[in-house]
Amino acid sequence: MKIIPPKPFTIETGKRAVLLLHGFTGNTNDVKRLGRYLSERNYTVHAPLYKGHGGDPETLINTDPIEWWNSAVEGYDYLRSQGYEEIAVAGVSLGGIFSLRLGEERPTKAIVAMSAPAIAKSVDSLQSRIVDYAIKYKKLSGTYDEQNDSPLKVAQYVRMPSLQYLQGIINDTSSKFDTIQTPVHILRGLNDDEYYCESADLIYNSVKSRIKSVKSFINSGHILTLDKEKELVFEEVYRFFESLKWND
Repeated sequence: MKIIPPKPFTIETGKRAVLLLHGFTGNTNDVKRLGRYLSERNYTVHAPLYKGHGGDPETLINTDPIEWWNSAVEGYDYLRSQGYEEIAVAGVSLGGIFSLRLGEERPTKAIVAMSAPAIAKSVDSLQSRIVDYAIKYKKLSGTYDEQNDSPLKVAQYVRMPSLQYLQGIINDTSSKFDTIQTPVHILRGLNDDEYYCESADLIYNSVKSRIKSVKSFINSGHILTLDKEKELVFEEVYRFFESLKWND
């Protein structure tokens, strides 16, 4: 089976711009429905694809977390280059921590952090995501062999040495939360790992934004934009952006 790789996408409609950021081992499909929802309500949206993501696992493990971060920055700079002066950022999982990092380093209208990690995860936990990604890719491409592609066997050849550096990015971003004054809305799924629920509290308590809030979704897990309550998530993001004073 031929896998059609996901691509970055841009939908230009209104003067209000939103940068959409996907998660670790994810791709732009994570945020595509949210992008359409916002574009139908007169928001211009742009979603970059992190380097190495969306393709085979070998390509992914040969990239570096700083390259993923640079892809997010390039997405922001693209919207700037198109003349958008007010840019909000919404990201899920790794995209959530990247959204907050952009809030520390670039002018942002607002930030929506969905299921964002704010405490460094163990390398083993991150490595297991790579293994899951490799197995899923094999199944989709029709090359999966139940005998030879067990998690233990796959883990032997999809080691990613730069995951320690990803921990550093998360820790460094978290240490600067108190520099964020942009409005921040934090979304979490109560069926997600407790780690992410605790991260949501840490983000809320650390940012210095006058406008900040946390919203929990009872029946949702980690990727809120794809889970059971996705339509409620889309509406929540839209309402938050609508509550702001834009210069249009």
